[in-house]
Amino acid sequence: MASKKNAKGPVQPAKIENRRARFDYHILEDFEAGIALVGSEVKSIFLGHAHLTDAYCQVIGGELYLLGMDVEPYDKASAFGHDRRRDRKLLMHRQQIDLLQRRAQEKGLTIVPLRVYFNDRGKVKVRIGLARGKATYDKREQIAKDDARREIERSRSFRD
Repeated sequence: MASKKNAKGPVQPAKIENRRARFDYHILEDFEAGIALVGSEVKSIFLGHAHLTDAYCQVIGGELYLLGMDVEPYDKASAFGHDRRRDRKLLMHRQQIDLLQRRAQEKGLTIVPLRVYFNDRGKVKVRIGLARGKATYDKREQIAKDDARREIERSRSFRD
């Protein structure tokens, strides 16, 4: 007897984006970091139940931490779940952490998380960026460009 296959296909892990960071900051350089999580957090992130809206990174005691990331509790976890907004340690090489810390202090830059995703090996990774804040007029320019691009796409779709 043939086995039935799932009609929907394999379940893909969710990618959590911080779209607000690209609007508020000029991203100068980006890095990939691992993240220390508990089991229920991994399952919740896999389902896409995490938010990077207010999150930021900071070097504390020579180690890089992700602060303010909201990971919703996994509903099937035991009574010993996780705290939603606990500080999570990011895993990077010492030289990379030192470089990020120096550049953030010297040039007035900040370290922001851009994306949380699963790599090919099934590990949770965080894409962080070294960023400089945008001025208000830069944001207005970006909004105008996006509006113009949308108008062009609309006019093309009406012609087709």
